[in-house]
Amino acid sequence: MTMYLTGDAAADELLESDDLALLLGMLLDQQVTMESAFAGPAKIRDRVGGLKADVLADFEPDALVEVFKQSPAVHRFPGSMAARVQSVCAAVRDDWGGDASAIWTQGNPDGAEVLKRLKKLPGFGEQKAKIFLALLGKRRGLDAPGWREASAPYGDEGSLMSVADITSPETLARVRESKKAAKAAAKAAKEKR
Repeated sequence: MTMYLTGDAAADELLESDDLALLLGMLLDQQVTMESAFAGPAKIRDRVGGLKADVLADFEPDALVEVFKQSPAVHRFPGSMAARVQSVCAAVRDDWGGDASAIWTQGNPDGAEVLKRLKKLPGFGEQKAKIFLALLGKRRGLDAPGWREASAPYGDEGSLMSVADITSPETLARVRESKKAAKAAAKAAKEKR
């Protein structure tokens, strides 16, 4: 279940091995390319010296913004995204004992419960939570009952709609095409109103 999200083997390996890194990559996946978003956790780790929820939650906010601004930037909106990272890390620390994977494993939750837990995280709306649940199921081996249904349509077998479906340069290109077509359809529908 190798991750292929950044085009950088070391950054992808971090996403495979570190649950907080994967969660933060998903958080950062907005208004930047998928590759840039999911490479963000490796940049944070390298610049801060680790990737721990309690350390990031307690990091001096202005100093973390500076970490985000260093070239290459972690995100194009360093201030707001550094604050969101701190908020998510505080939730992981305070609500899940510092263990990001507890969100989807503690108490053996079903897919609907995992989705509910994800949606409580700062910056995780319905769509982002569903995509992340699909990512856990498709790429990280989450076997919570009902995860496909809870993450639909992103969890559907054979879909090519999100980061959950990227396994190679070819599937990355196909997901990009699918997202582009979905945006065009949404824009056309909006213009008809």
